[in-house]
Amino acid sequence: MSKLPLLFLPGLLCDDRLWRDQVAALDDVATSVIADLTKDDSIEAMAQRALAMAPARFGLVALSMGGYVAFEILRQAPERVTHLVLLDTSASPDDTSRIEQRKAAIASLAIGRFSGVTSRLLPKLVHPSHVEGEVGRVLKAMAARVGGEAFLRQQHAILGRPDSRPLLPTIQIPTLVGVGDGDVLTPPEDAMEIYLGVTGSSYHVFEGCGHLPALEKPDETSALLKRWLSHA
Repeated sequence: MSKLPLLFLPGLLCDDRLWRDQVAALDDVATSVIADLTKDDSIEAMAQRALAMAPARFGLVALSMGGYVAFEILRQAPERVTHLVLLDTSASPDDTSRIEQRKAAIASLAIGRFSGVTSRLLPKLVHPSHVEGEVGRVLKAMAARVGGEAFLRQQHAILGRPDSRPLLPTIQIPTLVGVGDGDVLTPPEDAMEIYLGVTGSSYHVFEGCGHLPALEKPDETSALLKRWLSHA
């Protein structure tokens, strides 16, 4: 049986380490490519860059900011996408509070040194049970590798993203929506909005998990993807 081509899309301040365990676990059923979403300052340009290095047709697996790029890929080249997995993301634009938080982060970096993912920020990203230990160390290391300049580009891209809710009813491919039950950045109600908006989609909740199931629940995430792709 031929392998399914997969394109993985990381989140804000994440690199290919985010998906390392899933790529390895799916190696027998999928040929995986991980997009670099650090080089562009718009979601449109991120999607164009990802499409340029992707196979002719592929399944999309996206988390958080990667989900915004996935929606843009579906606007630019829907005929190329065969399957869709959206983890801990939102189809809605930022509310006023989140917009101000992003602008404040951009302004603080302009006058100070990039601090990456700090111990103070970790509880917003992962479940309390994952703040200490390997997950926290991996997150801090990823953010340090991505760096401040890429962080600025990504924040500008996120601020400028379109509302993807009108796109949801047009999605006709097998779609899986997943979210951590403790995600405070893109909470379960955001995932539920996507699930209800995409006809025939599937829904999964990661228990005891925050915003990053690929790191917090790597085995569960890998098993979910493998099981879903085998039946999609």
